[in-house]
Amino acid sequence: MENYSPKNKCLKVTVRGAVQGVGFRPFVFRLASELGLNGWVNNSPMGVFIEVEGEASRLESFIERLRAEKPPLASIQSLESSYIDRRGYMKFEVRPSDEAGPKSTLVMTDIAVCDDCLREMNDPRDRRYRYPFINCTNCGPRYSIIEALPYDRPNTTMRLFPMCDRCRAEYENPADRRFHAQPIACPECGPHLEQWNAAGEILATHENALRLTVEAIEDGRIVAIKGLGGFHLVVDAANEEAVKRLRRRKNREEKPFALMYKSWEKAAEDCEISSAEKRLLLSPESPIVLLKKRPSPANPIVCESAAPNNPYLGEMLPYTPLHHLLMQKLDRPIVATSGNLSDEPICID
Repeated sequence: MENYSPKNKCLKVTVRGAVQGVGFRPFVFRLASELGLNGWVNNSPMGVFIEVEGEASRLESFIERLRAEKPPLASIQSLESSYIDRRGYMKFEVRPSDEAGPKSTLVMTDIAVCDDCLREMNDPRDRRYRYPFINCTNCGPRYSIIEALPYDRPNTTMRLFPMCDRCRAEYENPADRRFHAQPIACPECGPHLEQWNAAGEILATHENALRLTVEAIEDGRIVAIKGLGGFHLVVDAANEEAVKRLRRRKNREEKPFALMYKSWEKAAEDCEISSAEKRLLLSPESPIVLLKKRPSPANPIVCESAAPNNPYLGEMLPYTPLHHLLMQKLDRPIVATSGNLSDEPICID
């Protein structure tokens, strides 16, 4: 960082929109550091506040690049800047959030697990190997864990899981992908898997819980899996009797069920997928995409009761680390429908 100069100017910037939970503060920190600017950035219930000080030309570049190079998932509704009296800042820092002011900032939706986290999760040398709650600044839960604004760990359900020393070091390192990633966790300090029976008794934990869940699905049982936002009721999509049993339980006679496939390539074996539909399937929002069935699939797997008398299937791909781990073990698609009776809200606890 540059030292204070009497020629420096100071700029106050307010950014509103979807700018919390998308890596905006780390982005601002890195941009200011690259340009040799001093000051600070923090969250507030209204958005992101910045005070930045340095040469006028560098401040102009800062504002231009703030819009042009913002994180991919950020959405800037307004960016207001004005010059204020010089402060004499000697460094740039991420300051604690400001709790005051009206709560008007947008809360980011949950984001499907990114490729970097998937690589770590599948790497036996990584400390988060096969960890079903891996996340970083670019992915993971947002909306489903926040309880208050601004978006900071103490205002989320992750406050129940104090960071270990290694997670804390990543959280505080500006060069790390998990710099100020609020849901940061690992097997040492974060949540873990449990399998419960219908009475709420714990049957297994960690990897054993995943293994027994896969076996239950393969045996034709209905399994409730808690993902982002609530529970999915899951059955083997090839098991006609299991799917019919799920329909009876949900009181859902004919409405098609959503299906989850291991990959878009597997989904393409059953349905026609255009380039636009492929982009939707692979997008960070990971939506359910309505796809036209192939007239004569080579090896039809999905049973008729999944989408009775319907030429389309509603398909999605795994979007959480847990879903990826589950689908790695299964060799067929699953029905993954919301955990609720028809027309009732989804069960979240």
